[in-house]
Amino acid sequence: MSAASIATAAYLVAALLFILSLAGLSRHESARQGWAYGVTGMVVALAATIGLTVHDSSARGTTALILAAAIIGGGAIGLWRARIVQMTGMPELIALLHSFVGLAAVLVGWASYVEVEHDGIGGFAGSLLHIHHAEVFIGIFIGAVTFTGSIVANLKLSARIKSAPLVLPGKNLLNLGALLAFAVLTVLFVAHPALWAIIAVTALALLFGWHLVASIGGGDMPVVVSMLNSYSGWAAAASGFLLDNDLLIITGALVGSSGAYLSYIMCRAMNRSFVSVIAGGFGIEAPQRSDDAQAGTHREISAAETAELLAAASSVVITPGYGMAVAQAQYPVAELTRILRGRGVQVRFGIHPVAGRLPGHMNVLLAEAKVPYDIVLEMDEINDDLGATDVVLVIGANDTVNPSAAEDPGSPIAGMPVLRVWEAANVVVFKRSMASGYAGVPNPLFYRENAAMLFGDAKTRVDEIVGALAAVPVLA
Repeated sequence: MSAASIATAAYLVAALLFILSLAGLSRHESARQGWAYGVTGMVVALAATIGLTVHDSSARGTTALILAAAIIGGGAIGLWRARIVQMTGMPELIALLHSFVGLAAVLVGWASYVEVEHDGIGGFAGSLLHIHHAEVFIGIFIGAVTFTGSIVANLKLSARIKSAPLVLPGKNLLNLGALLAFAVLTVLFVAHPALWAIIAVTALALLFGWHLVASIGGGDMPVVVSMLNSYSGWAAAASGFLLDNDLLIITGALVGSSGAYLSYIMCRAMNRSFVSVIAGGFGIEAPQRSDDAQAGTHREISAAETAELLAAASSVVITPGYGMAVAQAQYPVAELTRILRGRGVQVRFGIHPVAGRLPGHMNVLLAEAKVPYDIVLEMDEINDDLGATDVVLVIGANDTVNPSAAEDPGSPIAGMPVLRVWEAANVVVFKRSMASGYAGVPNPLFYRENAAMLFGDAKTRVDEIVGALAAVPVLA
């Protein structure tokens, strides 16, 4: 059997493993198995690629050395980052990783142009050559947009630049103009390939990617992360066509389509269209009016009082948000859950689809703290039960529990599905201050009669509640 046949068979096995990985990662119970499938598939793919490349290379020793340096160097950096990154830093790390895929697609496109269009290598002719022209151009455009867009997302998520949208005059017209310019350049390049067109589309795409994400508000960042995930997949697929690598095409299509579907789910969760996300909007400060709910007076509560409230409750719902991740409060929250359940209290978690700054962020944190999967419910599963709940603990969430979305048609988040925590008998909100959430929209929940604020670090406050519960007798 030839080396090419062996590589093709290995790529097929790797593709199947990647599909199984996606299926496994879709459920808590099978996530570890899905991860194992993905890692195994990547090992098989790398081994096949290395073997085929070295076998076909005229300078095998040099090629093997370069590949070894790339794998060892990349693996070492990846392991280092994986060991030091906090769960709060996962969204920006993922955004940064997407930028690498985009940059790789740009480099592959440029290399393919030099090899085929410029040097005449590859044996393309006639209509196949025109198709190759289009593949090069589209691949570079998608890759460059992904590269700068992901960098901007990383900077926003890590608070190195403001999360508020960049509002340039006629920003939507600028985006449409960039897409039109890309279409014109593509036609020109396919008809008459030239270096100036490659340079122009690279510069255009880099600027377009930067502006596209910079003009999106902070409240839409979970959608942006999944959107960039989709872009990186299509960029990888474009590279697969240029490199004649079936595995890259398959995996790129898997990542691209799954990222697109996830973006659709996120948009539905916020009652937003994909076009409205691209146009920005969330993250623009809500207009201040004299009759705003935030003009009221909030009520504070202590950890000891919260413990007494929980001890007297028969049902408790916990709705976590990004603040829980920042405080690393998932472990004391898990301990509080264990104690309350031991006292006969029904405890459940309500997870909004866009809680945190990454889809599934809260689920991963709770799984890390070994919270039972069966009590972690999605928003649609828990919302109708909140009216019959004794106590809701809002730990670090803000925009996802904002009543303005349901009650104020003039709010920037009007129509966004939220957890209706205000329907519960008592609501305790864990926050460091009265500041607005990541979307920049004031939250009237803080001033409701049945709501109380528990200020301070969430981890510290939950630890205090756990300690206070020990002094509260169990009700018969």
